[in-house]
Parts: sequence; C-alpha cells; structure tokens
Amino acid sequence: MKLTSKDWLGAAIALVVAALFVSAGVWQLNRLHQRRARNADVRARRALPAVAVTAAALPVDSVRDRRVTATGAWDYAHERVWGARTYEGVPGVALLTPLKVSRDAAVFVDRGWAPSADALHVDLTALREGDSGVVTGLAFRAPRGRGDIDPTRLRDSLPYRVAAFVIQALPSGSPTVRPSDLVSWPAPELGDGPHLSYAIQWFAFAGIVLVGMGAILKRNVEERRGGTT
Repeated sequence: MKLTSKDWLGAAIALVVAALFVSAGVWQLNRLHQRRARNADVRARRALPAVAVTAAALPVDSVRDRRVTATGAWDYAHERVWGARTYEGVPGVALLTPLKVSRDAAVFVDRGWAPSADALHVDLTALREGDSGVVTGLAFRAPRGRGDIDPTRLRDSLPYRVAAFVIQALPSGSPTVRPSDLVSWPAPELGDGPHLSYAIQWFAFAGIVLVGMGAILKRNVEERRGGTT
C-alpha cells in the first residue's frame, strides 16, 4: 500500500521539525564547547601569579580573570550599592567601595554581600571595615551585569582616577575584622552549565517526532489495507 499525499506532507513536516530540533541540539553542543574553552582560559589566567594593583591605568585585559592584590585606604564616601543581589536565596546587595591605592588613583572593590529586606537599602556605616584595607581577589571587566557599576562612567564624579575593572574580594584565610553581615563572594564556578542536558533534550524531541511520525504512517497504511479487504 502506497503512501498518500497527506502522508507525504505529514512526513515532510515531521522531518523539518526534527531537523530544527537537531539544529537546536547542535547549537547547544557548540555553546558547551565554547564554554569549556572559555573556562580553560579562565583557569589558566587564575593560575598566573597575582598582579599588584598600584595604579588606575592598568589595562583591563592585563588583569581580567586574574588574581590581584591591592592595598590602600577605603573611600566610603563614594561607595556604591549593587541592589537585587541574592546569596543562597536571601535578598541583599553587593557593596562596591573605592580603594585608594595611591594619592590620585583607586579601584572599586566588591567587598561582598549584605542582606537587605528590600534588596536595595542597608546600613552602610555598620558595614565598614576600617580605614585601610588589604584585598586579594579576582579582577573582572565592568559592568559584570545589569545594575553593576561602570567605573568609566564614574570618572567625572570622583576626585581621583579609577581603574576600568572591578576587584571581587575573595574570602581571606587570615583573620580580619569584618562586619558579621558582610559575606565575601566565592570565586565564580566554572562549570559546564545546562548546555549538555539541553542538547540531549532537543535530540530526544527530534527522536520522538520521527518515531511518532513513523508510527502514524504505519497505522495509516494498515488502516487503508484493512479497509480494502
């Protein structure tokens, strides 16, 4: 028993849909390979010796994703708050404070996370860490996301030069006096993300479409064969 024009049309549509699903799966695999390559680059940069930040003119690419150190005086008067930041499911904010590494240069330091009921307002005075600071952290190109500061746009409002990157302070192994509500961010994880599971899902959808269409065609043929006997 031959297939009808409707059967061929249904099969063609199923093939197109399955091809789209396969393309989506391949795209996710490409994203996975790109992410792994990016993670390998970041791991290599983090393994390099730490860079001492002593001036604001350091090129971003020379410190991006690398460990850095900075020593200086905190400028709480020009501190910024990055709102709507959650930590372990709790709403809060990130505190970004300029650290003056010289008389006329500073770098913004993400000192950590503090809880906030409205994810916007906190008692900044209670979260200060003293007049001076010694920071070890990771340097990131700014802004890191929506709501983060862009140091290049703040230069006209600051009384000193400011680096174009942000230091995310890492938890210190040495005892330091820190407010109990101020939590240091952990280093960002370098995982594969959901790309592999998404790819498997898209390939599974393609298989379901093809198997389902095959079952429908078989049923149609058998029904027509039964109707002619």
